[in-house]
Amino acid sequence: MTASIIKYSTLLSLALSVLLLYPGSADAHCDSMGGPVVKSAEKALETGNVNLVLIWVTESQEAEIRESFHNTMKVRSINEDTRKLADRYFFETLVRLHREAEGAPYAGLKPANTDFGPAIPAAEKALETGSLKEVRDLLVQSIEKGLHHYYDSTAELKDFDPNDIQAGRAYVNAYVQFMHYVNPVYRAATADVTHGMGEHDH
Repeated sequence: MTASIIKYSTLLSLALSVLLLYPGSADAHCDSMGGPVVKSAEKALETGNVNLVLIWVTESQEAEIRESFHNTMKVRSINEDTRKLADRYFFETLVRLHREAEGAPYAGLKPANTDFGPAIPAAEKALETGSLKEVRDLLVQSIEKGLHHYYDSTAELKDFDPNDIQAGRAYVNAYVQFMHYVNPVYRAATADVTHGMGEHDH
């Protein structure tokens, strides 16, 4: 295995580990009106099939979702305003319980056009197309960019005059930033992934 392949594989592992261990944006994506949870809810209400949304909650939450779905279906045909209110109620309930299953806070639904950055769309496209290339390239390039940025900034200041206190402090500041970038990425790459749905369900 060549050095370039080793380097590429290492960076890819780091990128994927960071994505899995720190899913803040993914969490937010599930909170949006354009996210997969609400899309499943819309399809369930259109078809009358509650099973389409039960995958987003745990077994212990299932009864509450079934009740919410039943109540929504009962009233949504009254008129358009009632339908919108009932649907919103169901979306809120489903997303709140999904977040609870993840052990994450819920602060309400975000608009469908909320910008979550390039990673989530790339990850979803990978699932649609069956190819990891786009999301892999995005993650690897982002980590490489970060490494070069903090390393270069620190290396440029490394050979300061010991009697120049200001130059020394500038180096220390860059050094600390470099270490604070590298160490969390390393910890992410060597830790177990614990975030998921159901671990917090009691």
